Amino acid sequence: MAQARRQSAKRNRLLTAAASVAGHLVILLVLVRAQPDSPVAEPPPMIVQLIQLQPEPPAPPVPKPAPEPPAPTPPKPRAAPVEKPSPPRKAIARPAPAPPEVAVLVAETGQQTNPDAEVSDAELASAATADSGGGGGRSCNMLSWLQGKLRKDRRVQAAMADAHRGRAIRVWNGDWVRHPGQDGNGLAAVREAIMWEVAFAPEACRAERVRGLVSLSLNDGPGSARVVMGSGDWRWTDVVSRSRR
Repeated sequence: MAQARRQSAKRNRLLTAAASVAGHLVILLVLVRAQPDSPVAEPPPMIVQLIQLQPEPPAPPVPKPAPEPPAPTPPKPRAAPVEKPSPPRKAIARPAPAPPEVAVLVAETGQQTNPDAEVSDAELASAATADSGGGGGRSCNMLSWLQGKLRKDRRVQAAMADAHRGRAIRVWNGDWVRHPGQDGNGLAAVREAIMWEVAFAPEACRAERVRGLVSLSLNDGPGSARVVMGSGDWRWTDVVSRSRR
């Protein structure tokens, strides 16, 4: 029991000592904070110097314009010289110029036509074409074959372009038809091309029998040139061998 009292007394002394130390620390802290702040150094004074500005120099005087020179006096007009009348000229008779020669132009006669070369609308409507067969139902369509050859021939196209003038042209009616302004009969380029192609066509095609007229179109466009051939009852070999005079 005595030991317990000693321990309690020791604990009380320690608590008292701790409380004393804490109180001293609080007092010391209050004293430190209560000290006045250290003086702050003032900034150095600003030096101001007054300067007297020089006045601006006066502007130079504006020069006065120079007086204009006096206008020159116009010269006095001179008296016009008096012209002496010239003596009258004597009229000299000159021969009249000869009248210019005028070339006499002879009026050109109208283009001649050959009635045999013309094809009426009725004849053209009744003529057989490549589309209608032109071969009497046989296997050899000579009309279609010959039309294809002529369409590829540039010489034939050029000759027909100059000659057809929107109308069909008859080139063979048992004999080659002569056209005005052309060398030979049957439009030379067209005649030579047809005779050449017929001569080298297959024998069965050349011997094909034809009745009436046939029409060969040189292109599919409207108003294309058309070559008309035929007369009565004939064969393609007649184009090469037969000539009616």
